[in-house]
Amino acid sequence: MNYERQPYRRCGRSGLRLPAISLGLWHNFGADKPLDGQRAIIRKALDLGITHFDIADRYGPPFGAAESAFGAVFRQDLRGLRDEIVVTTKGRNPMWDGPYGTGNNRKHLLATLDRSLQRLGLDFVDIFYLHRDDDETSLEEQAGTLDHIVRSGRALYVGVSNFSPERTAQVSRMLRGLGTPLLVHQPPYSLLNRGIEQSLLGVLDQEGAGCVVYSPLAQGLLTDRYLDGIPADSRAAEGRFLTPDRVTQEVLAFVRALGAIAGARGQSVAQLALAWALRDPRVTSVLVGASGPAQLEANVAAVDRLDFTADELAAIDAAAKEAGITA
Repeated sequence: MNYERQPYRRCGRSGLRLPAISLGLWHNFGADKPLDGQRAIIRKALDLGITHFDIADRYGPPFGAAESAFGAVFRQDLRGLRDEIVVTTKGRNPMWDGPYGTGNNRKHLLATLDRSLQRLGLDFVDIFYLHRDDDETSLEEQAGTLDHIVRSGRALYVGVSNFSPERTAQVSRMLRGLGTPLLVHQPPYSLLNRGIEQSLLGVLDQEGAGCVVYSPLAQGLLTDRYLDGIPADSRAAEGRFLTPDRVTQEVLAFVRALGAIAGARGQSVAQLALAWALRDPRVTSVLVGASGPAQLEANVAAVDRLDFTADELAAIDAAAKEAGITA
């Protein structure tokens, strides 16, 4: 474990610190990829000071496969490092047929988390998230279940993902009243999706919760991958979490402008985008995926230049406006 490779940031007002760049297992982990390749990515993550591994019950394919893959690697390589890593998972997603196979009701959340723990081969996860809000389950029941999950020893901390600012504030107050504070929120955030700046970051700051963001590279749009067309093996070509209609001339013009700014900083577009997402101290960590160890190493190099001048930030905003990017 290389703790010197990157900075660790305090998660809200808790005592927990997370690496600036963490590994998400949303993509490239599952039964459709060789386990040795997934193992190599996780081992490289440790070499790069990544102690935080973010998973969900639905990640795969098939559902649960990312947790099973991580569990297999844990048994081979990580068992002696359990006290040095942070493992998270999420619940809420449709996972099996019938009335109890989905939702934020207590029946489903406890069952899906127990299944996740079995796949992971762990007695507990460090953070358990509600993956999304559930308008069919009262917020009181959702908060009460999260409190029970911590008190039953299934998780050390709890968080929410994709909740509105208003519902985040409400559930945070409920959890604080129960004695189980909200640790963290996990929203999307990137140069192409700046919505959390409007109010969510302020809510999290006020509530003392951290912010771990996903899709900081906008599913690969904030790289040079699409500048010469849509590659046949890309997510956009497959329509997998990114559709071809999002690869617009406006986005490509913005990415080209970012390339010039990044080049002057000695960074790639991806490294610039990650550093930009970390410029706000209220952002605890950014989640990145990786198709292999080399890509992960390149992404982590973003931490070598996290500072921005006022002129650089102004140039980034100007490039967005000139390209017609309003997100």
